[in-house]
Amino acid sequence: MTISALQKARSTYQPKLPAVFAEGKPYKLIEGEATTCVADQEKIAKLFKATYGAPQLRFETGESTTSDKTINVGVILSGGQAPGGHNVIAGLFDGLKSLNPENKLFGFLNGPGGYIANDYQEITAEFLDNYRNTGGFDIIGSGRTKLETEEHFDQGAENCKKLGINAVVIIGGDDSNTNACLLADYYKKNNVDIQVIGCPKTIDGDLKNEQIEISFGFDTACRVYSELIGNIMRDCNSSKKYWHFTRLMGRSASHIALECALQTQANICLIGEEVREKAQSLNEIVEYMANVIAKRAENGNNFGVALIPEGIVEFIPEVGVLISELNELLHHREDEFNALEDKSTKVAFVKENLSAETSAVYTSLPELIQTQLTNDRDPHGNVQVSLIETEKLMIEMVDKKLKEMKKAGTYVGKFGHQAHFFGYEGRCAAPSNFDADYCYSIGYTASALIGTGKTGYMSSVQNLTKPAIEWTAAGVPITMMMNVERRHGADKPVIQKALVLLDGAPFKHFVSKRDEWAINTDFIYPGPIQYFGPTEVCDQRSVTLELEGK
Repeated sequence: MTISALQKARSTYQPKLPAVFAEGKPYKLIEGEATTCVADQEKIAKLFKATYGAPQLRFETGESTTSDKTINVGVILSGGQAPGGHNVIAGLFDGLKSLNPENKLFGFLNGPGGYIANDYQEITAEFLDNYRNTGGFDIIGSGRTKLETEEHFDQGAENCKKLGINAVVIIGGDDSNTNACLLADYYKKNNVDIQVIGCPKTIDGDLKNEQIEISFGFDTACRVYSELIGNIMRDCNSSKKYWHFTRLMGRSASHIALECALQTQANICLIGEEVREKAQSLNEIVEYMANVIAKRAENGNNFGVALIPEGIVEFIPEVGVLISELNELLHHREDEFNALEDKSTKVAFVKENLSAETSAVYTSLPELIQTQLTNDRDPHGNVQVSLIETEKLMIEMVDKKLKEMKKAGTYVGKFGHQAHFFGYEGRCAAPSNFDADYCYSIGYTASALIGTGKTGYMSSVQNLTKPAIEWTAAGVPITMMMNVERRHGADKPVIQKALVLLDGAPFKHFVSKRDEWAINTDFIYPGPIQYFGPTEVCDQRSVTLELEGK
């Protein structure tokens, strides 16, 4: 197999570990007090009778409390890719071998579907060495099959029995770890001897809390996007033309957009959580963006960069109502709608069957967005918000507003524009040193939780603003993160999503600077991720993490 010079050099990198593991000494488990969940305690306690209330855990150097019996472990990569997943598996493998060289690790192929179908690959040292410190999930593949039925749980248990597997590690986001929690509780209450441990993955950054300081992959993905944004900034600052409207991943939360704004000092950055809090209308947002563009034009600067989280439309009150009504309409009258032959007929059908107020909102949108709202639907008939080209929506509406302002004499510039979407470019990037170290530590901690007989826990590595040697290895009951949400007409236990906190340090810092960044050309050009060189360059933390740490 031919590999790049960078991958060859990176293969020799040894990720750093917390001191409790790095020094090779015996370690013991310390248990804290019993825990409760973040909300809906009575409902969650009833749903998770076997695992609810478990204590928080941490590992310290001391007389060993781990088992040295032979353990076989299965690992699953679930959901979308995130940089560092391979290093989680590497840390898990090395941690298991440190407990007992006879321990084995099996990877279920292509996500949870492989767990159900018993498609697997034994992960050996030789096989794993090709994937250390690399991006992607291609070591065993990922998938979006949900482990949520008893039939799935029973079939997985039967497959584990065939392979002699005693524990399963699920590497995924909030939904995947919710399912890990359900699986752990089901096995425990039914006396199935299989431990279940979760690991926090998502580039969106919305799986975090006091115990999970950051999800893995967020750091690397934001650095990739920030490099691209910085390149665009340098381009428009060189040519002195074009406004670049850039949509970034993050449907449910705006963490990526905020972090990229902090890294690059973009002229405009929309934060969905602020839009919702202030109940800002689409017209208000467009007017804000147009005013920034007009003020920069007064200084002769007919260029700039605007960052837009992909889920922004759901945060805009009237558009959120529109999407909700559309989902209901297209669900209940799906056959009638699908029988319509062309786009214009479908658009007319929607306009006629929405409430008057919502129909007016729909009619005000550009034709491209009207069509996307009706065409791009998931298997349940719901609008796929992540596929809506919000950057083009904003360009068209801002352009219309600027033309009105020019007629009124309040805008004197030229509005050239470019549209971008940065998403998949960051999901499989080679992990930054931070993510390489963090992911390896998460996997190693997962092995320690298995070695001490725990189930229903998420592997947690804390104190992340410090050097890795000072990190804390811990375990958090997944039930502690749960609440109940109404989905598809039924109550469902889910891990509570972490949105951008408007009273949090990262957002407050952004607010204190955004008016200055809007008018001035204060661009920062982060450049590509650096893997070799000075510590201050190679071992940076995200700005979000640093500000939260302070």
